[in-house]
Order: sequence, then structure tokens, then C-alpha cells
Amino acid sequence: MIFVILGTHELPFTRLLNEVERIKKSGFLKDEIVVQSGNTKYNSHYMTLIPFMSYEEMDKLYNKARLIITHAGTGSVITGLKKSKKVIAAARLKKYGEHNDDHQLELVSVFEKQGHILSWNEGENLEKVIIEAEDFEPKPFRSGKDKMLKILYDFIEQK
Repeated sequence: MIFVILGTHELPFTRLLNEVERIKKSGFLKDEIVVQSGNTKYNSHYMTLIPFMSYEEMDKLYNKARLIITHAGTGSVITGLKKSKKVIAAARLKKYGEHNDDHQLELVSVFEKQGHILSWNEGENLEKVIIEAEDFEPKPFRSGKDKMLKILYDFIEQK
């Protein structure tokens, strides 16, 4: 199963769904495709679309998925990485009315350079990235949370 995640941002991200549906229709993808579609209104005979779901439902789908294709939201990407999933991230772009700015491009760039994820970029065929994902071994993700908390704690203790 492939789990596609669009998050809960109020602006639609139909560009990604159009690409996933295109390659499903072509027969390239044989997998079941489940989409957490959020506020993106979309009808499909090829994908199961669920706008919103509980944390438990999301967790089960992450666990079941062989591949995660997600918008480049921090929580969606990191959840996939923490579960050691292969993640393909696609940045929502301002010029298409998918987001208010292009900050998701930065997130994709950082995580891709560190070897954690693959990305689907404007103008690329998603098939190419999915083929690359077959042999891709993501570098394990390690949160910097403990280090940040120690810095904050040390700072507070100095006052």
C-alpha cells in the first residue's frame, strides 16, 4: 500500500494527486493507494481518499505503507522517517496556490541532502522517483530535540 499525505493546510494540493492518479491509471502502480486528502477536494476511482482521520488511523496507515508520498510538512515527513519508511516528499508551491510561501522547498532540500528522503520536484515524473525509491536506503533520522532542550535548560539555569 502507498500512503499519500496532504496534511491539513487549507489550500489544495491537487498537483500531487493528479500525478499519483496519472501513474495509477497508466498501470505503473499496482499498489492500493490511500490518501489523507485534508482540504483538497478530489474525486477518484483509483485512490481511496479520506479527508481527515484520527492519530490512531494515521499511525496504522503509516505502519501498513510500503512507501509514503507526502507534502513536505515537517510532521508528515518526520513521522515517516521515525517509522523507517521510504519517504518521497513534494513541496507545496506558492505559485500554484498550494501554500502561502515556499518554505517546504527548504525542508525538502535539507532532508534530501542529509539522505533521509527522496523528493518529487516540479516537472519530474513521479515514476522515476518511485523507481529510485525501490533501492533507496534512507539514513536513520535522529531528532535534535534532546540537544535543543539541553541548550534551553542550560540557558535558563544561567539566569
